[in-house]
Amino acid sequence: MAGLQVQKNTLYVGGLAEEVNEAILHSAFIPFGDIKDVKTPLDQATQKHRSFGFVTFLEKDDAAAAMDNMDGAELYGRVLTVNYALPERIKGGEQGWAAQPIWADADTWFERQKQEEEMQRLQAESQAAMRAAEELHRKKLAQEREGEKEEEESAKGDPMAAVEAEALKENNK
Repeated sequence: MAGLQVQKNTLYVGGLAEEVNEAILHSAFIPFGDIKDVKTPLDQATQKHRSFGFVTFLEKDDAAAAMDNMDGAELYGRVLTVNYALPERIKGGEQGWAAQPIWADADTWFERQKQEEEMQRLQAESQAAMRAAEELHRKKLAQEREGEKEEEESAKGDPMAAVEAEALKENNK
């Protein structure tokens, strides 16, 4: 992202009611133009969105129209705040983060979430691969042990037959 330009086709949508999900957000904004992406970041603890989301339009003009029409509009009984989403890592001058609107750090939050999800996915994949390798190893060992047993049994002949033969000898005396 170049410099500190505002992303003119991504909108921050604040004040979302709890029941609003990405599909509802998409439906609310699709009348203004083609939507590339809709995100409602989830709170890790509650797995519910944090009452804001992002709508990315393909065209800047559509985003502008959506912002003009939807800022202050009601959705599920809550008044929406719609602004352009700010790019990552904006610092608020001498006043720091306190001077920034609540959504200023949402993009960096997104990036962290993506990285976190990617890490978890990679960890899960490597754990699955490890388990698969261990399972394969166990099966190989089991097959080798089975092979040894079969060799022992064929070397001695059939143990059941030997026992039966023994019993027959006893009976015939």
